[in-house]
This record gives sequence, structure tokens and C-alpha cells, in this order.
Amino acid sequence: MPDVGFLNGEFMPLSQVKVSIEDRGFQFGDGVYEVVRTYGGVPFQLDAHLERLERSAHAIHLNTSVHSKKWEEWVREGVARAGYPECKVYVQVTRGVASRDHLFPTGTTPTVTMSVREMHPPDQALRQAGVVVMTMDDLRWGRCDIKSINLLPNVLARQRASESGAFEAILVRQDMVTEGAVSNVMMISAGRVITPPEGPHILSGVTRQRVLSLARKGGISVEERNIDLGEFRRAEEAFLTGTTIEVLPVVRIDDAPVGNGQPGLLTKRLHSLFQEEITS
Repeated sequence: MPDVGFLNGEFMPLSQVKVSIEDRGFQFGDGVYEVVRTYGGVPFQLDAHLERLERSAHAIHLNTSVHSKKWEEWVREGVARAGYPECKVYVQVTRGVASRDHLFPTGTTPTVTMSVREMHPPDQALRQAGVVVMTMDDLRWGRCDIKSINLLPNVLARQRASESGAFEAILVRQDMVTEGAVSNVMMISAGRVITPPEGPHILSGVTRQRVLSLARKGGISVEERNIDLGEFRRAEEAFLTGTTIEVLPVVRIDDAPVGNGQPGLLTKRLHSLFQEEITS
């Protein structure tokens, strides 16, 4: 079956979606996006994703008439049309098509797009073995809390990590860990989950929020505070969170093992709590 595409209110095969060369998303990265996945064919935490999409749009002064209820209808219809056992849904809104000029255009209609593809979760062997991460300078702009389509620094960081044999790039700003190029990062110390706080330097993920909530409900202490690089490297356990990776153990940071070099017990427990939630 073909992957499903969507453009400005109309569904079509993904290969048929065409956007103008003068779309401001193409010209300036002037837009925002979200990624949603399904479990049992049902979009997971869809309300939270759509609320963040609206916050991101508002933050870049992108006025769109598309509200969460309409997006919810489109996402669910796209998933139904695709018919895959599980789907990954990408939604994007840009400021629209206009002659190239840095100033906001007037009277422009936002471009609304969506793609629905089959979801391929990471291999379970990867979760069982854990992953290697590589630390590097965080060169992104000052509003990482906006889920902007401007992702070149993330792309470069992830590519550099991959070429070095690492799964993820862990970004560091003024000696403080912020997040991964495509994930949030957490560590375990003295039985506590510690993660960088919400703010302009991280994109607080929907999975991040759910994992922290599950930890608290499970009686695990949580600290949202700054983590310096030295402390991160001394972590007893570490893991990544994200829509497509869920809770993924980190077993090596740069050239040094995390703890005993195996996925940690608390990390495994948190992943089990997350699995219980999505299957309940």
C-alpha cells in the first residue's frame, strides 16, 4: 500500500504531494512540526502532541486556523487510510507560499502537510544491549523549546555521531548537558532520575513527560535540574527518551562505560512501566 500524504485538507499518495519552491518552509525553515506514533493503531498522546504544535506555532507568530480538533480528525483518518499495523505520523505547518523576503508576508495561507508511514520500532536487540552516545557542543539556536523545522545543527550532530559509531549525539552547552539531537536524556544517580529542566535549551518531549510522570507514580525520585558533563559521565545509569525509541538504555558515553556497561535496573523498570501504560 502507498504511504499516505496530505496537503492543505486533501489526502493523496505521499509521492503526489507537491509544495511550491517559494514555500517559506523550504526557503527559510519557517514552520513547525510534530511526530506521532500509534500503538494498536491508536495515536499515542495525540492531544499532547497537538497542544505542543499549537504552542510552537504561537511562539513563531504563525497564525493558523487549524486547531487541535481538526488535526485530530486528519491524523486519525490518515492512520485509517494507511492501514499499517502501526504508523508514524509527521505533521507540519509552514507560513505558506510567498515571494522570498525575510519579513512575514501578509495575506498568506499556511501550508499544512502530513505524511503517514509504517512505524518500524528499533530492534529489540538494540534495547537489550543498550546504545553508545557521543557528547559534543550544542550549536543550536536559543529557542530549542520550539519544535521548529530548522534542524540542520541536529542533522550535523547526529551524522557526526553516526560516523563515529554512536547511536546519538548528546549536546552540551557551557558544560551543561541539554538533550540529544533527536531525544531527551536522563540519568540515574543514587536511585533518582535526573534530567535537564524545561526551558529554552531543550524540547520537552511528550515521552519525556510521560516517563517522569510514571517514575513519580512508581515512587522513584525525580529531579529536573542542570546536569554538568562530569556528573553525566559518572552516572550509574543513563537513558534516552523519544516518540520512536521510548526508553532506550545508554551503556557508553564517549569512551567510557555507564555503570557496569549494561542497561541498568531502573532504566529497565521505567521501560516496563511505559510498556504497561501503552498496553493498558
